[in-house]
Amino acid sequence: MNTETSQVHCSSLIKQMGSHQLVPVIVMDKAEDGKPLAEALIAGGLPVAEVTMRTDAAIGAMKEIGQYDEILLGAGTVLTAGQVDQAVDAGARYVICPGMHEEVIERCLELGVLVIPGAITPSDIAKAMSYGLQVVKFFPAESFGGAKTLKAMAAPYGEMGFVPTGGINAGNVIDYLSMPSVVACGGSWMVER
Repeated sequence: MNTETSQVHCSSLIKQMGSHQLVPVIVMDKAEDGKPLAEALIAGGLPVAEVTMRTDAAIGAMKEIGQYDEILLGAGTVLTAGQVDQAVDAGARYVICPGMHEEVIERCLELGVLVIPGAITPSDIAKAMSYGLQVVKFFPAESFGGAKTLKAMAAPYGEMGFVPTGGINAGNVIDYLSMPSVVACGGSWMVER
């Protein structure tokens, strides 16, 4: 995939994520739970999933969920280029990492896969922009000042989109979603472990 095609593809996935506004962040303990989870997300009208790479079941669960084309499947807590390869092979269409993991970013760019790295400072945002990225993960959002901090930090970076996660719940999600710079909010409250 050439760079221009990759950018169009990534922009399309960002729009798709934004149309749902919410990204369930999911820790899978059993791979076989992937299929019923995918069916529940589709039936509930929220066909988006970020499966974290925190358990041995994550890759197997992604393979199960990845059988459903209507699910926008991503891998979260990705820390290495090897995990990028595993996640993409399992069906992940985007990759999220908790920080500016250059190895992860560079591998995703090589593969033409949407990558959303964690950014908590203006320097992190500038680094993401230097890679040509369109979206970053504001994480951990609530621990670093919440919506008020994100609003102030986003102001100088008008073209950058944000996916805040970390401490976001049904009680505060609207504070984030009301900001034009927020593409979607991620949270674990939507799917219990």
